[in-house]
Amino acid sequence: MAQVVEITSLEDERLGPYRQLTGRQMQREKVFIAESEPVILAGLEKGCRPLSLLMEKQHIGGKGKNLVERCGVPVYTGEDALLEELTGFRLSRGILCAMERPEMMRPEDILLHARRIAVLENVVDGTNVGALMRSAAALGVDGVLLTQDCCDPLQRRAARVSMGAVLRMPWAFCPDPLTLLKETGFQTAALALRENALSIQDKRLKQSEKLALFLGAEGEGLRQETIDGCNFAVIIPMHHNVNSLNVAAAGAVAFWELCKQERTEA
Repeated sequence: MAQVVEITSLEDERLGPYRQLTGRQMQREKVFIAESEPVILAGLEKGCRPLSLLMEKQHIGGKGKNLVERCGVPVYTGEDALLEELTGFRLSRGILCAMERPEMMRPEDILLHARRIAVLENVVDGTNVGALMRSAAALGVDGVLLTQDCCDPLQRRAARVSMGAVLRMPWAFCPDPLTLLKETGFQTAALALRENALSIQDKRLKQSEKLALFLGAEGEGLRQETIDGCNFAVIIPMHHNVNSLNVAAAGAVAFWELCKQERTEA
């Protein structure tokens, strides 16, 4: 039976992982916070060691019971207001689990047998990173590379929005993805509003044996040097004077178009 600990002081050092820590702090501590049952289960399937659980009281013998029994770690609980003060947000999903981070993958290993790669450049919003990871996993992308200034895919919100896909999808941070991709034989396509851009439906893209799609920051898009360095600029045709989609929506559309052959062969 797991130990249930009633929180009486926010200064308890055992609660460290649940405080309002930045993503960089969490990375240094080699810990991440899994929020909601799907993400926690994905972490367990990945082999991530659970350290403790934090949940509202009603969930300990309710929807969190199976997780409590399976994880076998201390369960911290308390009044809702106290938990919100500790974490900095309302526990809308009711359950958090502090887990050890999995080992980081090497970009080179991800590219070894890949045919379709997504590259995120300076995508800083956790919701967008999580949604892109979920779409990439669902629609046949083989792996994701992120520039160093992207949001950590294991950030709590990103992992939750991905529904655990960040723990199933191969991904890695990469300081210079454009150079690495070209060295490993990939054609590169920048999703960018340019007059000479190809439609995402262009056969030249679909016929590329190895293709990497670059998606840029919210609002600003890709850096000019990235666009200039890619083999193609690519657009998603729009209607009703709408010039672009949110990066997560654009990624889903592009993944659907560019990975059709891989899904059919699978």
